[in-house]
Amino acid sequence: MNKQTRRNFLKTSLYTGATVAWTAKSWAQVKGANETLRCATVGFRGRGNSHIGFISGMQKREQGVKLTALCDVDQKVLDAGAAKHKVKGYQDIRQMLEKEDLDVVTVATPNHWHSLAAIWAVQAGKDVYVEKPVSHNVWEGRQLVNAARKYKKIVQTGTQARSAKCIQDAVKWVQAGNLGKIITSRGLCYKRRKSIGDVADTKEVPREVDYNLWLGPAPKKPLTRERLHYDWHWMWDYGNGDLGNQGIHQMDIARWFLGEMELSPRVWSVGGRLGYEDDGESANTQVIYHDYETAPLIFEVRGLGEDNKKKNNDRSSYRGGSVAVFVECEKGWVAVRNYNSVQVYDNDDKKIKEFKGGGDHFGNFIQAVRSRNPKDLNAEILEGHLSSALCHTGNISHRVGENANVEDIRTFVKKDNGGLEAVDRMIEHLAVKNDVDLKATPLTLGPALTMDTKTETFHKHKAANKLLTRKYRKPFVVPEIKI
Repeated sequence: MNKQTRRNFLKTSLYTGATVAWTAKSWAQVKGANETLRCATVGFRGRGNSHIGFISGMQKREQGVKLTALCDVDQKVLDAGAAKHKVKGYQDIRQMLEKEDLDVVTVATPNHWHSLAAIWAVQAGKDVYVEKPVSHNVWEGRQLVNAARKYKKIVQTGTQARSAKCIQDAVKWVQAGNLGKIITSRGLCYKRRKSIGDVADTKEVPREVDYNLWLGPAPKKPLTRERLHYDWHWMWDYGNGDLGNQGIHQMDIARWFLGEMELSPRVWSVGGRLGYEDDGESANTQVIYHDYETAPLIFEVRGLGEDNKKKNNDRSSYRGGSVAVFVECEKGWVAVRNYNSVQVYDNDDKKIKEFKGGGDHFGNFIQAVRSRNPKDLNAEILEGHLSSALCHTGNISHRVGENANVEDIRTFVKKDNGGLEAVDRMIEHLAVKNDVDLKATPLTLGPALTMDTKTETFHKHKAANKLLTRKYRKPFVVPEIKI
């Protein structure tokens, strides 16, 4: 495609929100195995710096990868990064895609930009490494999968545990039946989080930030939290709570062990934002139950400490893990407490086996870019979409739920294997160890939402289905991609 058409893409997306239909191959020719891949990173105030480190490291080792451009809506961050790495900087991803001759784009923006930035890059003929969660909602994640398929691009999800040899080997070993049938696959995100504060009035956006670009697909609203950066994780317009922040990693591993390649047919949530009052909207304490046929996937979030009566009120733990996955089987259980080793125990809690070995997730991505085979990816975009969507559907049940007393909650969850045990431990964590009055500030009981897993829509629940997508702000509209 010629330069004029590229400009048309920029102009059209900038002013109308429409998407130009182009052939990706015409924008970027596939590089040979020995040619240098030109790379750019979008969003690097936080996690994006790791992306730059991956690229720069390979560049220094002369592995055929070169950092060519950077993009960030924060001019201060952008200028410092561009100067440090001696590359061109852009505030607007559309301008970068129009002007730069790139092969690879990595995306590490806030969650609400992930899918749109990745789709635009794919449509512009680039291979993409996109951070987790790959989407802000279920619908746009599916559009990213469709875009990768339609334009035949390599798209890797930033769930780096997928490249850890120890977990790969453990998953194969469990799925081979060595511990018998899986009973539950449990993910934990016990990560103590402080209150983000309660702002009485709107705050001034830092002068160096283009707030219109920062908002992108999200509604145009004033800043109503103390910090623009990071605390967006706890606001529904931009983030997905700790399920989509840290928990997505453990959700992905838990689903991986089950081998499930669709969304769960039934999901419920119990939880709330408890222990303090602030501007945050997402739950800081939560149990999510995904009712898979293979076995239930139970996910637990705890943002408060283990015991506020103790001097050292650190994060909670379960079986020696705080951010972890535990797979409980007929003949024992598996513990994934980090990405370098996995332990296997018998039913007497005696360790009987251990898997070791990490991996190079970004290197895996580059390998697949060169081979042009999506099957070479350890975390192909479909995997990222499914695990991200499990976080979203759990949050949806919470958001359409209602306050309920403890006994009604216990009655509701006790029919589901493992549900009551997880909820009872959560209640003890809140009421006994953190002095949360569950009568004054009751838990939210989300409904058991059933899903058509082929269409990825809920059965007969209008409010829940509405939260599967969002109303996009022009021109930052996630396009519907049909294949």
